[in-house]
Amino acid sequence: MTVTDAGAKGKAIAKAPDGRVIFINNAVPGDVIDVQTTKQRKAYYEGSAIAIHKESPKRTEPVCKHFGTCGGCKWQNMQYEAQLEYKQREVENNLKRLGKLELPPVTPIAGSEDIYFYRNKMEFSFSDSKWLTLKQIKSDEVIEDRNALGFHIPGMWDKILDIDKCWLQRDPSNAIRNGVKEFATRHNIPFFNTRNQEGLLRTLMIRTTSTDELMVLIQFFADDKESRELVLDFLKESFPQITSLLYVINEKGNDTIYDQEVICYAGRDHIFEEMEGLKFKINAKSFYQTNSEQAYQLYKIARDFAGLTGNETVFDLYTGTGTIAQFVAKKAGKVIGVEAVPDAIIAARENAQLNSIENVEFYVGDMKNIFNEAFVAQHGKPDVIITDPPRDGMHKDVVEQLIKIKAQRIVYVSCNSATQARDLALLDPYYSIIKVQPVDMFPQTHHVENVVLLELK
Repeated sequence: MTVTDAGAKGKAIAKAPDGRVIFINNAVPGDVIDVQTTKQRKAYYEGSAIAIHKESPKRTEPVCKHFGTCGGCKWQNMQYEAQLEYKQREVENNLKRLGKLELPPVTPIAGSEDIYFYRNKMEFSFSDSKWLTLKQIKSDEVIEDRNALGFHIPGMWDKILDIDKCWLQRDPSNAIRNGVKEFATRHNIPFFNTRNQEGLLRTLMIRTTSTDELMVLIQFFADDKESRELVLDFLKESFPQITSLLYVINEKGNDTIYDQEVICYAGRDHIFEEMEGLKFKINAKSFYQTNSEQAYQLYKIARDFAGLTGNETVFDLYTGTGTIAQFVAKKAGKVIGVEAVPDAIIAARENAQLNSIENVEFYVGDMKNIFNEAFVAQHGKPDVIITDPPRDGMHKDVVEQLIKIKAQRIVYVSCNSATQARDLALLDPYYSIIKVQPVDMFPQTHHVENVVLLELK
């Protein structure tokens, strides 16, 4: 069977003899393969490639030894030019087929200069019972060390694949992760067991910036001062380039730190990212786009689409820590940022102060509640609205409010072109799509960002 296309969630697509679609793991469009089906539904099958009879010209050799077992980087076996082709196609298909939208010629996707080592944030999990690969299970090798520090196996909440080298974050990320693992194992510091809720070491977070600042956070399950300081002192001494060394004591059932106290052990409790001379303070809980270089490209496109002359009132919806708001501020009259997360707004205000930007204001609240007629009356009708919602897209009440306001231009930044298409279909009677620009933030994966410029009809 010949693989004909790439589909959602990194799966390849082929047609079964009975006409149904098959979603396939481990294949590239153009491959001729044998497929073993694992799931059957009325309209489709799911399966995996078990033999390749003819390799696609779009295929390439994955660089990572964990490819196929690790759940990330599912397109590493596909040439980067082909990845961009399918990402572009996905955006166009979603807007045309799901949204039933009339599109202008879509601008070619903005590819990433770095296709590896592009992430500025990685989170790894500790486990005392690492996932064994099929090769390890079949071998006669006695595996005594079952400690792991790596990623969750897809669909398995308690199974961790031990990672030797990850190709997503630049040095010293791999050295820190491997160093901590080796040190903790040597000193018999217990790794976490998710099922039994026991052990000490839970997670490791590493954040880097384009200005070479470095944050490391270790999450501990219990308040064991001696073991904790042993690990943290090792990091402090072995990696003097760490700008911010932090820890959390988390005794809950899950790993999220957003409701936990973050304690600074050494250095500052934050790091700084920089973009066009603007500084952005990032703490352990801050959201910042995980590909700094491509975030810069994305924001430049959004600012360009906004067509600012220096006098406009701009609303920045789902502003997060106010990165886009501050990025466009110097070309606007005033910018109003709105966000649901209080900590993000605190950070946005701090960053604006840090950058001496005086024409931005930030407000916290649930978008569908705060973004109403009284809010517009208070701040004035916007000339331009920039919106960058989460993957679920905008709440229908927010879309309705956009229709009522009738700003001259809307710039819609999205990480999910399917929900973007749904929202744009609601706006379509009132707005024309002028420009569409996909942006690749995550090479080696199926994820794609998209920016759309709308103008009032």
